[in-house]
Amino acid sequence: MSGLDTVTERIQQIQSMLGTAAQTSATLTSGTSATSASFAAALNTATGTNTSADSVQSGPTGADVVADAKKYLGIPYVFGGTDPKTGLDCSGLVQRVYKDLGVQLPRLVRNQMKEGTAVNSIADAKPGDLLIFQGHEHIGIYLGNNKVLHAPEPGEKVKISTVWEKPTSIRRIVQNTAIPQVTASMLVRPAALQSASGSLGSTPYASLFTAAGAKYGISPALLAAVAKTESGYNPRAVSPAGARGLMQIMPGTARGLGVDPLNPAEAVDGAARLLKRNLNDFGSLSLALAAYNAGGGAVRKYGGIPPYTETQNYVKKVQAEYARLSAKDVS
Repeated sequence: MSGLDTVTERIQQIQSMLGTAAQTSATLTSGTSATSASFAAALNTATGTNTSADSVQSGPTGADVVADAKKYLGIPYVFGGTDPKTGLDCSGLVQRVYKDLGVQLPRLVRNQMKEGTAVNSIADAKPGDLLIFQGHEHIGIYLGNNKVLHAPEPGEKVKISTVWEKPTSIRRIVQNTAIPQVTASMLVRPAALQSASGSLGSTPYASLFTAAGAKYGISPALLAAVAKTESGYNPRAVSPAGARGLMQIMPGTARGLGVDPLNPAEAVDGAARLLKRNLNDFGSLSLALAAYNAGGGAVRKYGGIPPYTETQNYVKKVQAEYARLSAKDVS
């Protein structure tokens, strides 16, 4: 069973316990349908939060990039151009499209090609990815079906072409699927699970995760997944950047939370408060985790998961561990 299937099954089980009428599909896609609205209402009732259907929108997707890029078809190529009113060059076009969606990219191809995460081949590319050609001399936006939208050269206009050669590299800047939204399984746990200190089995510090989860209305499995990813359950861990303890909390953040990050009980309590705040602020698990790793300011700056390899890998690791622990939790 895949991680997504495990999460879906877990959501269904929690929804059944809570008696909500929302459908699982509403928690895995963005939008403001009646289904997602009813789920948000049920979530508010269950948790006492103010999570609206509008507040659970994810950042821009690859489809959004493609749709915005097509607005510039026919704009003349102008070397050094960054203004569609007068003309765009290849990197100016890419920078403009992503800026429209709230994502800041560098001006030049050689810098743009360092953003986001690497994609192995054109077979793995998704709409919205960046294709870099001729070393670092040319860049375009992949549309899918072996097509690229780009500003070719002087005398031409922004157009769609068939990919004519193997790209030097391919970079993914934004998500290409909807980000899983905040669900009941993340924010609230039935009393039977909250009081069951053994619900995480032999997971280290299970009782601390369960107690903090019950106190703040957040999944103990999520707290455990963060601890495993952050420190490997090592309460004395110190990162090169200075993050400390079981939950790898930075000293300044620890002071703000009023906790000693090297004290496991205080660290879990502080992390639970921080994650709950992130979930409420950003409305999705992916963005809450990205904010825990890179800071809320970075998430707001990029309108989604920041294009940092460390952060993007971190979000994936925590989600995978959370899915594993959630399945274990009800086995």
